[in-house]
Amino acid sequence: MIFLTLPRDKSNPLEPVENAAAGDDDSIVIDLEGALLKSPSWFQYFMLVAIEAGSPLRALLLFFILPFAWITGCLVHPALELQILCFVAVAGLRASAVESVGRAVLAKFFLEDLNPETFRVFKACGKRMVVTSLPALMVEPLASHYLDASAIGSKLGITSKGYCTGLINMVVCSENKAQLAQKHFGGDRAPISIGIGSGSGTDFLGVCKKCLDARSNPSPPCATVPKKDYIKPLVFHDGRLIKSPTPLHCLAIGLWIPLALPLAIIRVVVGLALPSRLALPAEALLGISIRVAGCIPPGAAGSTDETEPTRRTAHRGVLFVCTHRSLLDPVFISYARMRHVKTVTYSVSPVSEVLSPIRTARLTRCREHDARTMARLLDTGDLAVCPEGTTCREPFLLRFSALFAELTDRIVPVGVTSSLTMFHATTARGWKALDPLFFFMNPRPGYEVRFLAPLAAEETCVGGGRPSHEVANRVQRMLAESLGYQCTNLTRRDKYRMLVGNDGIVGGGGPCPFRK
Repeated sequence: MIFLTLPRDKSNPLEPVENAAAGDDDSIVIDLEGALLKSPSWFQYFMLVAIEAGSPLRALLLFFILPFAWITGCLVHPALELQILCFVAVAGLRASAVESVGRAVLAKFFLEDLNPETFRVFKACGKRMVVTSLPALMVEPLASHYLDASAIGSKLGITSKGYCTGLINMVVCSENKAQLAQKHFGGDRAPISIGIGSGSGTDFLGVCKKCLDARSNPSPPCATVPKKDYIKPLVFHDGRLIKSPTPLHCLAIGLWIPLALPLAIIRVVVGLALPSRLALPAEALLGISIRVAGCIPPGAAGSTDETEPTRRTAHRGVLFVCTHRSLLDPVFISYARMRHVKTVTYSVSPVSEVLSPIRTARLTRCREHDARTMARLLDTGDLAVCPEGTTCREPFLLRFSALFAELTDRIVPVGVTSSLTMFHATTARGWKALDPLFFFMNPRPGYEVRFLAPLAAEETCVGGGRPSHEVANRVQRMLAESLGYQCTNLTRRDKYRMLVGNDGIVGGGGPCPFRK
């Protein structure tokens, strides 16, 4: 480990950050822990790596080793605390897995911990650099994807086969760090406009024209940067935990899980065993909040003034087009409707299909085959579809597939939202069979099902001859306006390329029988 320091120019005193101004012509170098972020702690980020790339056993070991690491850091050197936490969290893991967690999981928690005052100055600068004691492998995705910045961090030891050794070369206020920052901004002697530090490690600010102290007016713990003010929007992220796993939060999770597992099993059994009319109040007694808004459409019924296309489809069920928060969306629509609603699925685990209280049918990504499957289901009753093709946790709607618009003129948009406090009920990188279990393990999970006005027959593809993509875009806008979400052209492929590094295509479906 390297502990060389560059003495800071004492003639250049630290100034309070709240009075600082910056512009596009300015360059900035900033400490990540305690300056750009409110928290100076490393623990929660290593815990996320241990959980998402490692195992519960590794996470448990990291939690119990924390007191020893903290005492060692206080008595010997803070770098030893970092080394101990890093070794327990990443030793033996593939470097690609650690980088994947940094991209798909850590970035979200970094952004949620941004210091509003320092981020204001950081965002205003045209050239940005982040320096950190954390391994660069964990921080570079944040810097490049969301902060439009470069990053200097500790270099993690990696074997020739791509495994992490857990050993790092510390870069804390070293001469090397200052030189790299100057080189990034145009040469060894090029001055850096602004430097923001925190704690005792501010010697590197000696290469900066203006030195700011992030501790001069610390932001309260509850102060956060609004998501609309991010340099680049956060649309996709992964991971099971909703809140940052600080030591206290980890303790709360550990105490809750022995109660959560039997409670989740009871909630699942009640949903499977009871009919919709009884399951709704029973689940409410078990702590699940279910709110239904809007006018629930009646069942299929014809009328004497129907047009010919409408008459042909009047005996069919209603097509509910809903936003996608989790694989339980159609189940809660069925509860709200007080009758069984069928659904179609893609890349859902066989375990979830077996345990589903409603009928499901698999999609194949063959347009002709999938259209026939959904038409057959509509002939026998109501059908719920999620045209986004995958879930999105943030207030964005992905691009809608237009296939649903070609099936019927009885289309009802349904806005579905979920409220969870401890665990996410979706995953792109993990085991999808556990999605329902994680949903029901939350202390008080909630669902809101909002039925919008049905589309008029003349506004549909079947009844009015409208183009299918026009109908799909209209439904997407209606749902976005109702929920306060933002429409996007992003797709399932974009999500999986971002979070997993593939196109999200499930193998084993075979060739399309209708494709020549």
